[in-house]
Amino acid sequence: MADDEGTAEKPSYEQARDELTEVVKRLEAGGLTLEESLGLWERGEKLAAVCEEWLEGARARLAAALDRPGDGDAAAPF
Repeated sequence: MADDEGTAEKPSYEQARDELTEVVKRLEAGGLTLEESLGLWERGEKLAAVCEEWLEGARARLAAALDRPGDGDAAAPF
């Protein structure tokens, strides 16, 4: 698990999503050994967790922006 966690930055949401898509395609295509499949599955789980972390952060930022007092009280300028 320490393969590149300490040396690489956390990928962006888009990078993690794209790599996860490729992992899923490879798993669905089949023809892999059990060990290769397990390695890809583990990588996919890690990438899914990264995506979820980014999405949770985005949800929190949206909630904070929508919860600001006074923002919804004024009439829209148009």
